[in-house]
Amino acid sequence: MPQHILTRGHSRALTRHHKIAAAGVAALGAAAIGFSAVPSSASTTTTAEAPARTATVTYSTERIQGVKADITDQLAGASVKAEQIAAKKQAAVEAAAKKKAAAEAKAAKARQATEAASRSAERAEVKKAAPKKYGNNLDGWIREAMSIMEKNGIPGSYEGIHRNIMRESSGNPMAINLWDINARNGIPSKGLLQVIPPTFEAYHVKGTPKDIYDPVANIVAACNYAADRYGTMDNVDSAY
Repeated sequence: MPQHILTRGHSRALTRHHKIAAAGVAALGAAAIGFSAVPSSASTTTTAEAPARTATVTYSTERIQGVKADITDQLAGASVKAEQIAAKKQAAVEAAAKKKAAAEAKAAKARQATEAASRSAERAEVKKAAPKKYGNNLDGWIREAMSIMEKNGIPGSYEGIHRNIMRESSGNPMAINLWDINARNGIPSKGLLQVIPPTFEAYHVKGTPKDIYDPVANIVAACNYAADRYGTMDNVDSAY
């Protein structure tokens, strides 16, 4: 029996010791938990009696005002800005097109002026190159002869030339005198103004045919002789 009592007393003492140890362990565990919940940079004092505070989150259920309006204003501003950029681009394109059209119109006008000047110059060249046409008759022969005489400084009027031609040959370029003193001397007078061959040779004007029967050459040579001998064919009223 005593052995049994000892056993029970020993068992009762161990139970108390275990309770004390368990309380100490619990206190240490609480302190460790409190220490770990505090940031490392913070200075904390932990006791078994002070439990760790729980962080409080504050929030509101009130509706946020002005956010939608701000976004709407921003979108409207961005839209206006985009329209302005597009308008500037369109204006630049239209200005470039207008400038190009003006340049093309100016170039076309200059080209037309150049072409017109070129055509005018060509016509002038053709007119200058093409000799004036005269009629193949007495009037045409006299007028053509007078144009050559003017270039060579030989005087003579249309009336004076025409009057002497009608007296000498009646307007026949192939007329020949076979009865006067010149004919008897073997040098008959020939052509419109009845010029003898030596006189024709001496007073022939370059640029006209060297043919005494050619009406223009005959008139020019005879007027050249008359200008040298009488001053002008207008001063001749008889055989010369």
